[in-house]
Amino acid sequence: MEFERIITGFSDLAWGTPLLVLLLGGGLFFMVYSRLLPFRYIRHAIAILLGKYDNPDEPGQINHYQALSTALAATVGMGNISGVAIAITMGGPGAIFWMWMSAILGVTTKYFTCTLAVMFRGRDSNGELQGGPMYVIVEGLGQHWRPMAVFFCLLGMIGVLPMFQVNQLTQIIRDVVLIPNGVQAGFTSNLISGLVFSALVAIVIFGGIKRIGKVTGRLVPIMVVLYVISVLFIIFTNTDRIIPSFALIFNDAFTAESVLGGSLGALIVTGVRRAAFSNEAGIGTAPMAHGAAKTNEPVREGLVAMLGPVVDTIIVCTMTALALIITGVWNSGESDGITLTAEAFEMAMPGFGSYLLTISVSVFAISTMLAFPYYGTKCFAFIFGARRSYLYKWFYILTIPLGTTATLGMVLGIFDGAYALMAFPTMISALLLSPSVVRASRDYFNKLKNRNCAD
Repeated sequence: MEFERIITGFSDLAWGTPLLVLLLGGGLFFMVYSRLLPFRYIRHAIAILLGKYDNPDEPGQINHYQALSTALAATVGMGNISGVAIAITMGGPGAIFWMWMSAILGVTTKYFTCTLAVMFRGRDSNGELQGGPMYVIVEGLGQHWRPMAVFFCLLGMIGVLPMFQVNQLTQIIRDVVLIPNGVQAGFTSNLISGLVFSALVAIVIFGGIKRIGKVTGRLVPIMVVLYVISVLFIIFTNTDRIIPSFALIFNDAFTAESVLGGSLGALIVTGVRRAAFSNEAGIGTAPMAHGAAKTNEPVREGLVAMLGPVVDTIIVCTMTALALIITGVWNSGESDGITLTAEAFEMAMPGFGSYLLTISVSVFAISTMLAFPYYGTKCFAFIFGARRSYLYKWFYILTIPLGTTATLGMVLGIFDGAYALMAFPTMISALLLSPSVVRASRDYFNKLKNRNCAD
């Protein structure tokens, strides 16, 4: 299809050298400039996450745990299951190495961008306290930077549409449940699935961020535990293949034999693109969730946010990759996306593995679809006013059936392109305002040390 070719071409163009330099170079700058400060306080970040420093009287809408859960609901999902399969299909096992590198840099990127999201919060047209790159830009850099904030919001409304999640969810239901049981699958069944998902999502998202935070706070642990146990079973029933699988990842990371044309640059792009979709460090969606946290300490929220790339890319994506490599499905056929992961589960757990993955994927996809409209409505409200934000929710719901009938290539092109363009205002503003984060960090940790000494 000509339209799909145009979308894919634009996406490939957007993910060129300038963006790679901005994301990887920016993450490296944050790491060096902060002197690895976030990494030195991981234990403190976990204590914050567990609620040790929660104060319900502080400004914001949700607590630290709910903020991270909402952010993880949008990132721990299809990017970790389908996205990893796509990365390996396109770039070979070596793409996982570059996902790791991107995630490590993403830890400090998340720390800076989400600290700024609380530091430079603004108020929407209803007077509600809000956070996110658009508010960081206008509150931190000034109103003359507003066009860049509007640019981010326009792309943000596209980048958080649910079409990829529902596309892959429909695909696994079709390939694992409907077709094997003799049910005719096609446009009609896909459309029916889309309408059902639309109804489920509508019930929750019209309840606002507090309802989303409560639902995702319950769903995220369930979906992570169920998926982790399943993948660990695959891995530890094949312990003799674990070390060779890691060796293949490291070896393939620099040979680039699996990439079309054998280009190392293309392999790096593949890894970084899929890592961005997995943990979205530097893209700008997570700061919108963390900007709603109940806290007066921006640094505290940045510490919580930096745990995201560790959970979803370093841990969950690696486990998915090992399952695909250990079972050998990554180079055994023509399947891609979620179907490839389903084949790995079925091979390791015959008779029920693919169904178990379907359950996990359903929770992953739905939780992501619940988190994404919160981001989209904030972007919409920034431009058009908070009172009209319900219009975006209806638009969001209407795109769900479209996602069930579109091709994987088209939805990937749309989201990759949108994410690429969202990264520019997010990273540029974070780099310009990075001195503010460093100053706030020094003040916060000095106070923490003094309090610990007093105790």
